[in-house]
Amino acid sequence: MYQATSEVRVRFAPSPTGYLHVGGARSALFNLLYAKHNNGKFILRIEDTDQERSTQESLEMVVSDLQWLGLNWDEGVDPKTLKDIGPYGPYKQSERLDIYKKYAQQLLDQGKAYYCFMTDEELDAAREKIKAAGLHTHVESPYENKLMSEALERIAKGDKAVVRFKTRELRKEYILKDLIRGEVKFPSDMVGDFVMLRSDGMPVYNFCCVIDDYLMKISHVLRAEEHLPNTLRQLMIYEGLGWKTPEFGHISLILDDDRQKLSKRKGAVACDQFKKDGYLPSAMNNYMALLGWSHPEDKEIMSLGDMEAAFTLDRVHASGAVFDRVKLKWMNAQHLRALPNNEIWKLISPYLIEVGLKLPTDSDWQNRSVETFKSYMEILTDAVTLYSPLDDSKYEINMVESDEALKMESTKVVLQAWKELVAAHPTETFTEADFLAIQDAVKAKSGQKGKNLFFPIRVALIGKPHGAELKILVPLMHKKSILERAEKAFALINGKAGALC
Repeated sequence: MYQATSEVRVRFAPSPTGYLHVGGARSALFNLLYAKHNNGKFILRIEDTDQERSTQESLEMVVSDLQWLGLNWDEGVDPKTLKDIGPYGPYKQSERLDIYKKYAQQLLDQGKAYYCFMTDEELDAAREKIKAAGLHTHVESPYENKLMSEALERIAKGDKAVVRFKTRELRKEYILKDLIRGEVKFPSDMVGDFVMLRSDGMPVYNFCCVIDDYLMKISHVLRAEEHLPNTLRQLMIYEGLGWKTPEFGHISLILDDDRQKLSKRKGAVACDQFKKDGYLPSAMNNYMALLGWSHPEDKEIMSLGDMEAAFTLDRVHASGAVFDRVKLKWMNAQHLRALPNNEIWKLISPYLIEVGLKLPTDSDWQNRSVETFKSYMEILTDAVTLYSPLDDSKYEINMVESDEALKMESTKVVLQAWKELVAAHPTETFTEADFLAIQDAVKAKSGQKGKNLFFPIRVALIGKPHGAELKILVPLMHKKSILERAEKAFALINGKAGALC
């Protein structure tokens, strides 16, 4: 019985037991790119047989993260209802238990599997005995060759048994022609008789993975390198059922800068956290694609469409890829700055609203502000720091940082000149040139320079002597706001109680 399909069909099969890790997202991306490049189908299958750890919340979060990244699937669970879309469902493994039992029974009937009644205590004791003897063999179940009738009789009486796949007679070398890693050899004695169904009827990963991939007509299995050891068991099951195997490709691990497996100890690893931190999905996809793959023309900045057009497995590298967080920020900045100003404003607005910033609502000001600030932004959350000085309600003088400036004898005369020149400005707004001209006029009128000139003006504008560049802030402020802030600083110098509120 052999599977025959000429269509490229790939799948991403997450377990809904936590967040979507960037490594999982990259696997999903590679599968999508391969499918689209070959006019194939991308399937989302949910591997939720771990009932204790699988949660609805995690499933919804994984689906939401994939949607945010724009990694849209052709078949699987509906992104809104989580019901099946496609001809080969159910797409949740928890809803396919009868299917797994059917094929487990087929292997039992053919004598390729058996019921094993060994308890955990018996298994542990057998392993200890082998270890004490200095052997490197696997536990041999005493139930391997028992009559099926005896096993069924015990089960009928309520005894619990797992279903194990027989491997003793498979004495040969299994050879996998991996699409990424080349030829990989597995001696059959790497594994003993392994469990296919647990005693509660739940299938284990390697068994249901084979059943699902075959029945869903998966042509290529592209997955993380850490799944490579699972392949031997899966090859045995394919062989036992008389099914043709899909083509396998095992993607390298993503490493931190210490070349250890990517860990949240070094920073965000969950897609949801990157989203909250203000990364763009286009930049995430672009960066993840280059973790183990390279464009044939060595392009760095690419859209999803660009990557779909160029993606081939011969350019996927077998060695580990280092996750460079600095490079990711740089790439995000490139994608961000390429967007129209009004689109950037829409993206940063939720972050500004979240921290309660009160800013002008007219689109002209918003576009001008984005044009001013976008070259300073790497991620969307950078906007909070950039825009905060523009909210009059947030203005306050940092007494610790401003102590030196407030005590300087020159501060009062500088602020007096600053107030007079700002008030005399003929329009309500200022250009960068206007600001620089007024600053030079204050210098001439007060006779001050260096920090004696700049510190008082900075305190009067942003409440501290160090921070954002004033020449980019002032053109986004109104005369009334600038004068009110100057009055507060001046009142503080004069010791007027209650001037700051």
